Amino acid sequence: MNDLTVHLNGEPIYNIVYADTFNKLPLLLSDMKVSNRKVCVVSETNVASLYLDAILLSIKDCCKKATSFVFPEGEPSKNLNVVKELYEHLIIEKFDRNDLLIALGGGVVGDLTGFTAATYLRGIDFIQIPTSLLSQVDSSIGGKTGVDFDSYKNMVGAFHMPKLVYMNLSVLNTLSERQFNSGMGEIVKHGLIKDKNYFVWLNEQAEAIRNRDIHVLGEMVRSSCIVKKNVVENDPTEKGERALLNFGHTLGHAIEKYMDFQFLHGECVFLGMLLATIISYNKGNISSEDKELIFRTINAFDVPKLPKDIDIDKIVSYTKNDKKVAGDKIKFILLNQIGEAYIDMDVSDEDMKLSIEELLKCE
Repeated sequence: MNDLTVHLNGEPIYNIVYADTFNKLPLLLSDMKVSNRKVCVVSETNVASLYLDAILLSIKDCCKKATSFVFPEGEPSKNLNVVKELYEHLIIEKFDRNDLLIALGGGVVGDLTGFTAATYLRGIDFIQIPTSLLSQVDSSIGGKTGVDFDSYKNMVGAFHMPKLVYMNLSVLNTLSERQFNSGMGEIVKHGLIKDKNYFVWLNEQAEAIRNRDIHVLGEMVRSSCIVKKNVVENDPTEKGERALLNFGHTLGHAIEKYMDFQFLHGECVFLGMLLATIISYNKGNISSEDKELIFRTINAFDVPKLPKDIDIDKIVSYTKNDKKVAGDKIKFILLNQIGEAYIDMDVSDEDMKLSIEELLKCE
């Protein structure tokens, strides 16, 4: 596949490189002139067990020194305590502003590494090597970094663009079915907010996607990256259009917190999109046919069910702590139609409660 270039203010700032191995990485690092720079590969335990040794071996001859920092896998590690430990590692290894971090892993690794790179010595370079479907199509692109704070998701963060995003599509074969389906949450979102034809294609290719047809997956990943790239280029610091990427995230994040992160991020995005679809329908924006098509497409990817005894009031209360709150208003993303999302500042608590009640009846 052809690589993509992400621009900022019309100027190219980094490439998204597609491959089916890690073999291109040393050459790309050499192009970045790292021979006199130290490199730290940041990863989590599960991903590190699969790929860390191979990455360290491949880069050791093209940089001054290669080190690694590995933390326990999962969302609970995405916090300032782990960032502090990474700072300490970099200080002990005498990393300076000219050195480089590599984020090897999924969204948690990418967000935490990017935030560390943005704040260590007021900013050093980093590159993304996303190893989950979700991170390949979403979190690795666009420079949004951050960590959770006391279970409030992504409350501490910074915008810090990577110098390279390297996607080895073969790693998708190692994902569990649940992790793979979680990544589909952000992919379906891209079609719903920006590209109806892409959404329809996803619906038509659902079986091939579930079977992980490599050609279909390649087309899908690149298509989603194009959607994300275009939005980021138009609104790099989320002043307007980029907020549309939060479709499904307001109630999705609330569910994620309520479930104490027992549901994966993409699973919660799926649930949040179902709820936002219900609200869009109740507001008269989309037809019943479109609502059914959205539900059918999303449910093709094994979305978990909400607990029947869920505390609806608590879920809604958690949305008040979301970073998308402006004053006492929530910047809620809804659909005018499939492929066209918009910001709605008038979604009430009652709208959200009714959507949850309706979804529980559907399950």
